[in-house]
Amino acid sequence: MDRRSIRGSESEMQTLSNDGKVSEQEPAENPGEELLENESEHIINMDDKIKIEEAKVRAEEENQQASLLFDDGCRKIDFVLVYPGLNSSKELELRETFEKNLEREGLELEREERKDGKYVFVKIHAPWDVLTRVAELIPLKMPIKECDIDSKKQIWCFESCANPLALDPTIVPKQTGYFTADFSRVREDMFIIDNKDTFFTNAQRSLIVNELLLRTQFNANDSSKFGVDKLLKLGVYSSAYPLHDGYYWSHNSITSESKPLNDRHVLYEMWASAKKWYKLQPMDLVRKYFGEKIAIYCAWLGYYTYMLLLAALVGLLVFVFGLASLPFNTPSEEICDKEGVGRIVMCPLCDRNCSYWSLYTSCVYTRLTHVFDNYATVFFAGFMAVWSTAFLVFWKRQEAVYQYNWDMTNFHREEHIRPDFEVKVKSRKLNPVTKIEEPFLPWYRKIPRQLTSIAVVLFMVFSVLAAVFGVIMYRIIVLSVLYVAPEVFLQQNAKIITSITAALLCLICISLLNMIYQRIAIWLTDLEYCRTESEYEDSFIFKMFVFQFINYYASIFYIAFFKGRIGGRPGDYDYRLGYRAEECDPGGCLVELCIQLATVMIGKQALNNFQEVMWPKILNWYRKLSSPKKASDKKRRPQWEVDNDLLDYPPLGLFEDYLEMVIQYGFITIFAAAFPLAPLFALFNNVIEIRLDAYKLVTQWKRPVSCRAQDIGIWYGILKGITYIGIITNGFIIGWTSDFIPKMVYKYSFSEDNSLAGYVNSSLSYFNVSEFQKESNIPKQDFIEGYGTVSICRYSDYREPPWSENKYEYTSLYWHVFCARLAFVILFEHLVLFLTWFVSYMIPPIPGDIQLLVLRELYLAKEARYKVSFDTLDDERSQVRRRKVAAEVPDEMPEYSSAVLA
Repeated sequence: MDRRSIRGSESEMQTLSNDGKVSEQEPAENPGEELLENESEHIINMDDKIKIEEAKVRAEEENQQASLLFDDGCRKIDFVLVYPGLNSSKELELRETFEKNLEREGLELEREERKDGKYVFVKIHAPWDVLTRVAELIPLKMPIKECDIDSKKQIWCFESCANPLALDPTIVPKQTGYFTADFSRVREDMFIIDNKDTFFTNAQRSLIVNELLLRTQFNANDSSKFGVDKLLKLGVYSSAYPLHDGYYWSHNSITSESKPLNDRHVLYEMWASAKKWYKLQPMDLVRKYFGEKIAIYCAWLGYYTYMLLLAALVGLLVFVFGLASLPFNTPSEEICDKEGVGRIVMCPLCDRNCSYWSLYTSCVYTRLTHVFDNYATVFFAGFMAVWSTAFLVFWKRQEAVYQYNWDMTNFHREEHIRPDFEVKVKSRKLNPVTKIEEPFLPWYRKIPRQLTSIAVVLFMVFSVLAAVFGVIMYRIIVLSVLYVAPEVFLQQNAKIITSITAALLCLICISLLNMIYQRIAIWLTDLEYCRTESEYEDSFIFKMFVFQFINYYASIFYIAFFKGRIGGRPGDYDYRLGYRAEECDPGGCLVELCIQLATVMIGKQALNNFQEVMWPKILNWYRKLSSPKKASDKKRRPQWEVDNDLLDYPPLGLFEDYLEMVIQYGFITIFAAAFPLAPLFALFNNVIEIRLDAYKLVTQWKRPVSCRAQDIGIWYGILKGITYIGIITNGFIIGWTSDFIPKMVYKYSFSEDNSLAGYVNSSLSYFNVSEFQKESNIPKQDFIEGYGTVSICRYSDYREPPWSENKYEYTSLYWHVFCARLAFVILFEHLVLFLTWFVSYMIPPIPGDIQLLVLRELYLAKEARYKVSFDTLDDERSQVRRRKVAAEVPDEMPEYSSAVLA
């Protein structure tokens, strides 16, 4: 039964009555026929829906393909320049000169005005001869032969199983490996050119066109006036960008056996989608679409996240060990014993409002301390030092793989003079290489600018320290208030509450100072008149990293190494700042350090992720409101208009993303001993970060110009420096901040049964309350309920009692502990440094198979050059031979054929 007969039987089921209403006929006698008709109707509806969806997909493909081509429907749009509809005569003259010079370079231009006349779009196409000419000059490496080396590696049992993290090869196919060589028009036949339209990828085409845009002159009378970047600064053009590959969203998902619209669609569904959070990144496709610089960042972030899996697992096990061993921790059990050590009367922790308190009050605090300060913490600190070194070494190996696969081996970036440098620097000097007069900044103008920059950076550093001091004063004041609060809960948890609120206040100060300093750093870097982009980036990165390093880590360093050690003792407090300095709890300062670290690290990550998701969405939504839209116009706007409404790619590129990850790396390595869960939180954040970065690049930003890069640049040196700083700080945190060393000294040198029984009592010194300073203004409470008259209080230190001849002098136990701390720090650092050196020495920076492939590629490129040279020489000899033969043959002998002469 065909569709027309089925629809005819459906129409016969209904007849029109006299009043125009529809009345149904009696049902068929055979119920099976009625069921068959209903099923047929359902099939028809499903077929119609499928056809409608297929028609929509075809329409989408046609629309997107049409908006990526010139009006002739053949030439591809490689770049777009945008300028306002209304211009001054000077801007018009510069633009006309610039565009005429672009056409002289061989580029083809086509102009189109937006419907409201607000913008004019200049579409640029690079024909084959232009692409090949510039590709030879850059130069670009292009394929000459398919890879013929089979890397035979041992296949383990788990490698033969399906990888749940791998992407579907039918959607993201593995790219074929090729040997490549620098492109040459003379040796064009040696390259694999199946189709000239697809030989160069869209990213490579945009790179080639951008190279011409940066070199083209726009002032006929001044050869130093060139480059589209300068025209953007002058406002001649409002924007310049390559087009995205059309839609990134479709009615049908790729996974539903629907054909992907384009590479952007694949990246959106397989890379930027939150549903693929557990999948590997399609790195080759990212490189093909965005270029090597963005791809190498994404590869580094993915590898860093992959390496965090082991660190997060070990950190979680250390945390679980601390929880599991808590019931067996003798010091915390003694402090929590109300009838035993917990009854010890402690000296007031602050002046004026604080009173004497029982050691039992710090029971919860002491138990929390043990969770993060136990035997496993020492192992974790050493493990993280070795892990960080292994991460850098293994990344170098992985980076070598990407360098070869992406043809970045032995790549050197060609530098151009920055437009601002040319505009602001008036003095000129002859370049001995190019023999062209170029802008030059004399030393007597450069040094004052650099000194000004250093002075401002130091001022901002002192501003950070002032903010840290303000937070310290906040802690002192709030702690005093909470200790005299009427609520028992506030009194018992005063330190924890103060630590959390102070950490949040510190996070707010850090965020505000970052916003201020980033603008100051840009102004200072502009003031220095950097000649090239690499000089500008390095100067700006150095300033921002130094500031953010101090901004994020200053308060943490204070808690780790200074709090409780600079305030003196009861009867001899330091009041030079007008207030008594903070003291650590008898359980130590490690919990406060952990709270500070966790709050700043997690809070920073949450704020950054919120800004990365919401802020671009808000700006793009606002820009779309100004775009012309008509209800009657159902046709989708062309791609160049859609992309123009997106946010510009940040001028600093990947700086913010790199800096965020480097600061996070510092949190998990420099202070690994204080917060073992830091790698776990970093892992969770990075899984989200990968998808957020992908979402921004694919959907929220204009397509960035493809840029080549061999490695992650200056950031690798910064990571290496942080690694060595982490080795030192972790050794000191375990040796000086935690109670690990004092416990070990007591257990094996002073305990009778090699246990920690009595350790708490040995770590507390005695003080006569009548010897308090007048500035302390301690409340007079000679009698405390449950304790009687207080004449002696205890405090954390190793000092002689007041009844000793050398009262309040350090005891022999103090010097034992001091020597043990010093010996541990030296031993720990030397051992870890040796292990890191051993790991670096044993693991070569370049894998053996990559070295073999590089040698094979060099050999093939050399052979190809020889072959082309020999073929050219043979052609020249043949032409000479023909000319000689032709000269010997007389004119009256035309019967000789050319074949005989040859």
